[in-house]
This record gives sequence, structure tokens and C-alpha cells, in this order.
Amino acid sequence: MNTGSDRGGGRDAGADRPEADGAASGGRVPGSRAPAFVRERRALHVSWQAAVFLVGLAVVAAGVLMLALPGPGWVVIFGGMAIWGTEFAWAQLVLRWTKSKVTEAAQRALDPRVRRRNIVLTVIGTVVAAALISVYLGKFGFRAPWSAGGP
Repeated sequence: MNTGSDRGGGRDAGADRPEADGAASGGRVPGSRAPAFVRERRALHVSWQAAVFLVGLAVVAAGVLMLALPGPGWVVIFGGMAIWGTEFAWAQLVLRWTKSKVTEAAQRALDPRVRRRNIVLTVIGTVVAAALISVYLGKFGFRAPWSAGGP
């Protein structure tokens, strides 16, 4: 699998052209961010990539566990992707795509019509929840469900 990180200096072949992908994204070209002495030695660079991959994998796995367990799962997953992004071009591209989608979603959320709609939906949901709670309390009273069948 060629990640583009084994090219000289971690630069893309077309990075000197203004229309290259790196120039359009603020000058960052996908590829390795390993120190120069690591990139110069093939065995050391492969070892470096393996270590970065394993650390990123551990962080992403911890994030996936946090989706079901308490913790900031998505933040940790994106942290693991950022670790991978220091070495692998595919991770940098995924992070760039994700950042653009999050920015678009934030802009849509700031739209006054969307905010009004969200407020209306929240009020409707609150009224429905209050009605359901009222029906429950009217039928069963205010006692804990686990003590309903006890003496």
C-alpha cells in the first residue's frame, strides 16, 4: 500500500503546482510528517509508520469503546485519526473531508430558520414527554417502579 509518505521529503510529486491539492488546502501536502532522519532510512521509516499506525489504532479502538461506555468517543476517534494523519495521506484526506462536513453542518445550524425549527421541535418533544409523565403519574402514582410489586 503506497501512502505517499515514502516520497522524498514527504511531498507529493505535484505539490509545486499551485493547483495541487496541498496548495488549495492551506499549503499542507498529504504525506509523512516524520523527522528527516527517519524518512531517510527505509527500515526506520517503516518501523515509524508501524508504530504510528498501532498507536492510532489503539486510540481509535478506545474511542469506539467509548461510544458504548462513558467517555468522549467521537473526540477520541478523531484524535486517533489525527495521529494517523501525521503519517498517512489517506487519514489526512479523511480528516480534511470531515472538517469540511462539520463546518457545513455548523453553518446550517446557525441558519435562523433551522434554529427556529429546532426550538419548535424541542418544545413539542418537551410537551409530549410532560404529557407521558403526567399519564404515568396519574395511573401509577409517584413511587419507584422497582417497588411497585413489593409489600
